Amino acid sequence: MGRRLLAAAVAAAGVAAVTLTGVASAGGGGDREAFAELVRTQQRAWEIESGALFASTFTRDGSVVTFNGDHLVTRPVIAAEMQRYFDHYIEDTTFQVLGEHVQYLRPDLVTITRTTCLVTAPATGCRDGSLSVNTNLLTKERGGWRQAIFQNTRKVPLP
Repeated sequence: MGRRLLAAAVAAAGVAAVTLTGVASAGGGGDREAFAELVRTQQRAWEIESGALFASTFTRDGSVVTFNGDHLVTRPVIAAEMQRYFDHYIEDTTFQVLGEHVQYLRPDLVTITRTTCLVTAPATGCRDGSLSVNTNLLTKERGGWRQAIFQNTRKVPLP
């Protein structure tokens, strides 16, 4: 798998600053801050290339489906595979969140759909071909939010 494709796959994790564009009334500022903190944690994990820190944002039995169909299940597997990606495939990139829609299914269950892209220094804009749309299912456990499911899809225009 090419480094660029894998980097784009993981980019959909939303590792960037969050701009909420569609928050339902069920949540408050505390929830929005918690969602932003999950993204900041993933951003930090990306910067220091830590699979364990990245996986810490997921529930114990969480799962990630990457753009190419890799299915990573459980926090330890997510940590190990993300570390492998960091060590062998992921380029030196940063992320930009272009949009985000938050929808509460219940007070303790939320979907967040994000559009993200990769930015390769010294550029400041999205790299061609790096747009992804991802859906995150978050659950509130013991007062804190964690990702239960993450699905990533590369954005490929139809001809």
